[in-house]
Amino acid sequence: MVPNDMQIAILAGGLATRLGTLAIKEPKSLLKVQGRTFIERQLEQIKRQGITDILICTGHLGRQIQDHLDDGARYGLSIRYSHEDKPLGTAGALKNARKLLNETFITIYGDSYLFLDFNNVFSYFAARDSLALMTVYKNDDRFDRSNTSIKEGFVTGYSKNGRMPDMVYIDYGAQVFGKKVLDLVPEASFYPLEDLVSRLIARKQLLAYEVAERFYEIGSPQGLQEFNEYLRGKK
Repeated sequence: MVPNDMQIAILAGGLATRLGTLAIKEPKSLLKVQGRTFIERQLEQIKRQGITDILICTGHLGRQIQDHLDDGARYGLSIRYSHEDKPLGTAGALKNARKLLNETFITIYGDSYLFLDFNNVFSYFAARDSLALMTVYKNDDRFDRSNTSIKEGFVTGYSKNGRMPDMVYIDYGAQVFGKKVLDLVPEASFYPLEDLVSRLIARKQLLAYEVAERFYEIGSPQGLQEFNEYLRGKK
């Protein structure tokens, strides 16, 4: 059963620079993949698990997302928006949305398609005394560069810039946060999630939750092509 207060925040404020000309006039969340926008596919997958409380953190071209989805009623969802007028980074965007976030919330990236039981992840976090949780996948550099190390149920290392020998996992793309974690994020400043993760690791406050199935992403031309191929294979 889905907890009544389960909320998912979608981080959709990025500039999509890796996509080049593919996302100049519209945000990558609105790119059509096999005839439907990517964010509609994300929301469909979330709704399938009985989750209806959605917050979308928008930035660059974000008004287009709001115009497209509106309040989510036609999808059977309740969608609210937090818009940043200047780039704040992923953690900065959450700080900006603080008033709209529940005491515990799940975040996903606006370009990631995940195979994840959100209820199980939420329950795992709720049963433990930590500020945050990161989902991880044992990637071994197969689909992208591994960037995460774990030990005894906690994330012990994370870097998007350089891979250390024990980094065989990759950030799967979903996190659970207790709202008080936002006290670690400065006000109205650019603050990436990587910086917040580093602070949580130093405090041994970042749980690791391993996922068995790979994810897809559309933040790069190669990732977009792979997701298209995945959807074609389902037909």
